Amino acid sequence: MLPHMDGFTLAEKIREMDRHIPILFLTAKSMKEDKIKGLTLGGDDYITKPYSIDELILKIEVFLRRSRIVETVGEPDHQYFIGNYMLDTENFLLKRGKKETGLTYKEVELLKFLNDNRDKVLKREDILTAVWGDDSYMLSRSLDVFISRLRKYLSEDPTISIRSVHSVGFKFLVKESRD
Repeated sequence: MLPHMDGFTLAEKIREMDRHIPILFLTAKSMKEDKIKGLTLGGDDYITKPYSIDELILKIEVFLRRSRIVETVGEPDHQYFIGNYMLDTENFLLKRGKKETGLTYKEVELLKFLNDNRDKVLKREDILTAVWGDDSYMLSRSLDVFISRLRKYLSEDPTISIRSVHSVGFKFLVKESRD
């Protein structure tokens, strides 16, 4: 509902130019489909009106703090090997052979968290708190979208799975065997 284009189109244009810039949707559009579309296009968070100004300020501070961390981290520990993939957290890329997939900041954070907790059953609220800093119901729906996207990105490697644990959360499994 912006003057010359909608927020979804703007988010797409931003993602085409830079995959690192955090995108926070602040909107009156509260339908589930709109939220899913915003997150699917690369949004890191989606807040609907009415909103708490304190919550908005905290979320912006978190994004700014994380952006500064990403800019300053340049050590070799920005690469993680996950099955047949290499996660490059500095450049927001998931690589398998010559194929590269650009990820959003939240996708990188979620994949890092899952990888750091391999073979453990992770509660939804623990994932949400660690990655989003909050465990609200709407973020829980966002988590499902992000998990679905990660499953799609990792689907070419049968040694990797993100299993749903009914009424609890998820379990990230990687059978170690590289091509």
